[in-house]
Amino acid sequence: MTTPEAVPYRPESFPFGRRWAARFAVGCAHLLATQPPGRICTVLRWLRRGARPTSLRQATAARDTVLAVSLSCGGQKGCLPRSLGTVLLCRMRGEWAVWCVGARKRPPFAAHAWVEAEGELVGEGCPVDYYQRFLSVE
Repeated sequence: MTTPEAVPYRPESFPFGRRWAARFAVGCAHLLATQPPGRICTVLRWLRRGARPTSLRQATAARDTVLAVSLSCGGQKGCLPRSLGTVLLCRMRGEWAVWCVGARKRPPFAAHAWVEAEGELVGEGCPVDYYQRFLSVE
């Protein structure tokens, strides 16, 4: 049995420069997502140097832009490139959102990658304590 899924894809709703920046971030995110977790954390820790914390509004805008330009990031299994693309896009603006990897606290088990800003999950639609963090780059 398959589950129908609606993926938001509307690249024309964003300015040209913002779309290309998001596409570049998503491309880098897909390459980074092929690496082991330790290497991903090392790269992200290096990239975050000198960045100021981002606001929830800015992180949400970055996530929306990533979702608008990439169909693969919007699917159920797109959480890793989606979260990486979001933090990379924030970093292009000189800001940093907290990148996290963990799992649901309640059954059924499911691994997940997400972004946090101002102590809240960005665009996840669940409470802050829904996931247990295993890795994070703050």
